[in-house]
Amino acid sequence: MLGHLLPYADTVFNHRQVSTLLEEVPRLPAGVLTDEFARELIELGQVVLDGQSLYLWFLGD
Repeated sequence: MLGHLLPYADTVFNHRQVSTLLEEVPRLPAGVLTDEFARELIELGQVVLDGQSLYLWFLGD
């Protein structure tokens, strides 16, 4: 899912896409994400899965 992020445009993941993203994060090779970013990503993704937000937004440039 991270491969779908656009560096110069906004990218929005819905509930199902966030679910897939969170499954992928632990399987990423070392060094792809910093530990801090991975923790934040999991935390924000969980907010979507808990129904507190409908989408996870990544804001480009």
